[in-house]
Amino acid sequence: MAKHTYESIITELKSGKFRPVYYLMGEEGYFTDRITDYIATHALTEDEQGFNQAVYYGLDSNIDDIITAAKRFPMMAERQVIIVREAQLLKNIDNLIYYLQAPVESTVLVFAHKNGSLDKRKKVATELERSCVMLDSKKLRTEQLPSFVNGYLREKGLTADNKSVMMICESVGSDLCRLASEIDKLAISLPAGTVTISPEHVEEHIGISKEFNNFELQNAIVNKDIYKANKIIKYFAQNPKKNPIQMTLALLFGFFSNVMMAYYAPDKSERGIAAFLGLKSTWGVSDYIKAMKNYRAVHVMDVLHLIRLADAQSKGAEGAAAPDGEIMRELLYKILH
Repeated sequence: MAKHTYESIITELKSGKFRPVYYLMGEEGYFTDRITDYIATHALTEDEQGFNQAVYYGLDSNIDDIITAAKRFPMMAERQVIIVREAQLLKNIDNLIYYLQAPVESTVLVFAHKNGSLDKRKKVATELERSCVMLDSKKLRTEQLPSFVNGYLREKGLTADNKSVMMICESVGSDLCRLASEIDKLAISLPAGTVTISPEHVEEHIGISKEFNNFELQNAIVNKDIYKANKIIKYFAQNPKKNPIQMTLALLFGFFSNVMMAYYAPDKSERGIAAFLGLKSTWGVSDYIKAMKNYRAVHVMDVLHLIRLADAQSKGAEGAAAPDGEIMRELLYKILH
């Protein structure tokens, strides 16, 4: 079967098409939860759910009992829905193979496998991949988070400028469930009629400085603004708990890694670089292009090496331990000079 994505599954569900079996798994549980919750809410009406929707939990359930339930026919409804939460805890999952060979079309059977993926060596894994809707969600990379935030904002009828989006990503991190929760809280806090989120809104309701953050530091480095970069680093040194050095180094390393990759793109336009990097949009690509103008490829390779050394030093692996602020000041000097 064709490879499924979160977007393709949700699009199909919203069109009213429900498949007989879904196996949802992966490192990123957010997508598993969203699809499972959508099916639980929309596959049946509220009146139909009482007799035609059942929830099982892997630790307390037997796969044979689940199969027996799946073979039943719905009562006064077009379909029945069976959801198996914590499916990774099910025993004897291979017994599902026989059901998969002839699933009941009027049953929507959903397996929500959290915190990892099904062992691909199991016989049932091959059959699931062949016959059902299977999703294996990977953790989003740092550079993919802005696209997620923008997409989630659109769902809520909101927009935000690049700076606000980066502030949200930096403040919350890569936990998509928490990202969605923080955006929900931010949306509730907005003044009536406001549809555009500003850096001031993020600073007030999520708690990150609109002037002193990793997005502004990256921007200063890209533009070789020595004064601004050092001002931000000084603020970081004075507020180390709010601005951990490991997060800053990880973000800078990810950015310059993409800049290095962009040098190899056959097409150096924004669309060409985005396609080469596997990005869904050209969001942020202009920064890569600007960095390529200000930093030669050899310099970018040196920067990546310097960031690695700074990371090792911050963990005490490179000689005597130095304060994080001092490590960042030295790194900044070497990058910008």
